Amino acid sequence: MPVGFRLLYQLGITPWEHETPTQVKEAAVGAAASPGRALDVGCGTGRDAVFLAENGWTVTGVDAVPRALDTARRRSQAANVEVRWVAGDVTRMQQFDIGDGHDLVLDVGCFHGLSDHRRALCATGITSVAAPGALLLMMAFQPGRRGPLPRGISAEEIADDFGEAWTLRSATLDEGVKLPGPLRNAKPTWYTLRKQAA
Repeated sequence: MPVGFRLLYQLGITPWEHETPTQVKEAAVGAAASPGRALDVGCGTGRDAVFLAENGWTVTGVDAVPRALDTARRRSQAANVEVRWVAGDVTRMQQFDIGDGHDLVLDVGCFHGLSDHRRALCATGITSVAAPGALLLMMAFQPGRRGPLPRGISAEEIADDFGEAWTLRSATLDEGVKLPGPLRNAKPTWYTLRKQAA
């Protein structure tokens, strides 16, 4: 797990602990005619993965933090839904037995904290497990210097990382999120990408 994410956990800056964002709720309804397979990349404590499972999706959540996954398992048990929790590095998804054909891929604040090399690996992994026509919904900070905290990413960088297999459909600033301290100017942005159909 990158240092920035460990630090965010230690500082208690964990926006993924609050209510599932409207953008995720809308994607859960609009990604497909009926719920299919979803992958939550960097799922943390499982808030959004559990929401998707509650709404009929078959969900796999991947994260590298055992403590977060323990919380995620308790969350899914409390909600009485089944989610497959996978402990592992999001840059090595092809090594996990998570299959392919995911119709919805969710990344709420994981990709933007990776190094350039790890971003490339993660993008390759996501592409390999996503179904043709899949929707990728990503929340990321805008680029900026934040010490060990996530450095953010631009729309152009996302498009470059995911390449011709994906089309960047939209980039929308989330003005409703108020982040503390060194993240107050992070400008969280929601990106939607669509994988090319076969």
